[in-house]
Amino acid sequence: MSLWSKMKKRNMNPQLAQDLLAKSHAELSKMQPINIMIAGKTGSGKSTLINALFREKIAETGVGMPITQEVQKLTKEGIPLTLFDTQGLELNVDVQHDVLTSLSALIKQEKAKGERDQLHLAYYCLNANMSRIESYEIELISAIAQQLPVILILTQTIGEETERFEQYLQSMALPVEAIVPVLAKDYRIQKSYSIQSFGLQELIDITLEVIPSEVHKAFINAQRIDIQLKEDSAKSWAKTYISSAFGVGFTPIPIADASLLVPMQITMLGHITAIFGLSLDKSQILSMIAGIGGTGGATLFGKFLVSSAFKVIPGIGTITGGVISGATASVLTVTLAYSYIEVLKRIAMAEATGQDLKLVEIQKLMNQSLKDQLAIVSDILPDSIKNRFVPEWLDYFIK
Repeated sequence: MSLWSKMKKRNMNPQLAQDLLAKSHAELSKMQPINIMIAGKTGSGKSTLINALFREKIAETGVGMPITQEVQKLTKEGIPLTLFDTQGLELNVDVQHDVLTSLSALIKQEKAKGERDQLHLAYYCLNANMSRIESYEIELISAIAQQLPVILILTQTIGEETERFEQYLQSMALPVEAIVPVLAKDYRIQKSYSIQSFGLQELIDITLEVIPSEVHKAFINAQRIDIQLKEDSAKSWAKTYISSAFGVGFTPIPIADASLLVPMQITMLGHITAIFGLSLDKSQILSMIAGIGGTGGATLFGKFLVSSAFKVIPGIGTITGGVISGATASVLTVTLAYSYIEVLKRIAMAEATGQDLKLVEIQKLMNQSLKDQLAIVSDILPDSIKNRFVPEWLDYFIK
């Protein structure tokens, strides 16, 4: 039987996936994008750095639009990032001053457009193997640093010569936030031996320290190296929904109607998807929803638990019942969120290694993750309810 047939058999509602995608796109559109200038001479490793650091090989697949003779604007739909890639820096002395003036004007021009367009940071790339920085590069870095924070990135950092070059640059006290040595991708020495890439995590950490907090979400979304950072950010956001779920659930028995709880949970999952920064399609989302029997199934579980409380706890009243309703709604929501985040993390890890998880694997991951997360967070439920009904629900909804 096909996965789609199994979903239909389990009364899956495909509209849930469509709603989640719509919520994700809406949250992404509200996210203030991060705008970065990336400069350096030809051969400085800009493209390699961009493709290693950001999602979907934006240097290769992004849409380029000339802004000035020296700058191209790179964007990619679905990624809240704009790169201003400088070109033609190998210029003669006569026009170097014009380039400095042009870049300064560009920074002011973008700032004047508003907060969504203003530049937040500049990466300046130097090929460490060249062990040389030109006088006009120093002038260019200094000019940019008057308007933007600059991080100096040493690409292709391999060997003792590059270490000495880094020390030399440090001694120059350039007006930069940091000097970060990077090897953006593994460097093969022999067929059986490679130097592992390094430095990108440090670059991410320093970038987050430098850029405004308003664009942290966009940078976390756009970068592809620190998956743990995506997970932590998504979990932090999910916690804000738990109190909302409790409020929705704090009503007389039975637990809050699905018409209230499910849309809130879908909104939560859409926001998590936007923060995490994965280009999911409808079939992948349906696979995850199938792994829990549908969000509506989770709400039915809540109704089942609370209505059963009358049988398990003698003398329970509507106020106490309301408390249990709210607690159950909270447990269901955080369980759903953390399970979803765990599966997104696994998808991101697979993509980072060039793998593609099959839909049935995604469904199984969600299935197992839900079991694991429910075991962790369900301590809030009375044992008399949890021990009697949770296994029955898992057995019914998760085949």
